[in-house]
Amino acid sequence: MKKIFLIAALAFTAVVNAQATRTLKKVLELTIPREGGANGASVAWHPGLKKYYAAMSGNTDFFIGVYDVTGKRLNPITQKTMFDVRGLWYNPAAKALQMNGYNDFGWGEYKLDAKGFPTDVTVLNEGMNQPDEQSVGAFNPKEKVIYFFNGEGNIEKYNLASGEYDEDIELTLGKTKDDDLDDGDNYDVLQDYNNTTIVYTGITNAEVGLLNAANKEIELYNLKDGHLTRKLALPENAPVEDFLNFAYCNSVYWLFDKSARVWKGYK
Repeated sequence: MKKIFLIAALAFTAVVNAQATRTLKKVLELTIPREGGANGASVAWHPGLKKYYAAMSGNTDFFIGVYDVTGKRLNPITQKTMFDVRGLWYNPAAKALQMNGYNDFGWGEYKLDAKGFPTDVTVLNEGMNQPDEQSVGAFNPKEKVIYFFNGEGNIEKYNLASGEYDEDIELTLGKTKDDDLDDGDNYDVLQDYNNTTIVYTGITNAEVGLLNAANKEIELYNLKDGHLTRKLALPENAPVEDFLNFAYCNSVYWLFDKSARVWKGYK
């Protein structure tokens, strides 16, 4: 009987560990067709139009691409972001693509034409409503808040409607609930992470994700207690950066290959 329980326990542990360290595979690519900008800002999925949007960061004249579900580009290469984009997301309540910008660009919303191509930007909130000039926001549609990763390795939460700071959510970087939380703090490992970007997945008990560039892993955290709950390993050849170039939408994790100028999607 003891052997049966032991085998069952080991099998359960193996399943949990397998889930926690699942290796992602590349499933899609979104090519940026023209020069302009060294870093990818973000990728968003519009479920109503069934289209991906991939924006470059650094200038209002840089490219934002519109792609179908297969990754085929649909819009002309002359398309401009019209906004110095950092975070980019779809708001189901507004049925619109929204974004936060560089430094004090504030937050904006795209107006789309009949083809789904951006034609104009409406400012939602003015000013620097984020921790740092390069901060990439992640939208939680359930709470209608924007999350940002800050310089202390924690999350800052802002209200979408007002643009005002709400509260900090403390994270225990790289540590599960069962780890020794007294052994070091976020400052010990903060340099291992992409320092501009957090993603919102909406997955139960793994709602937000960070890119551990040093380990080539995506780490998912529980918003209720800030603990690490899952690790997703990236392929050895996956492009990882410690600054921008990381996104999540439509159940796909995105990394921007700066040399090839391609957003690569992993699932």
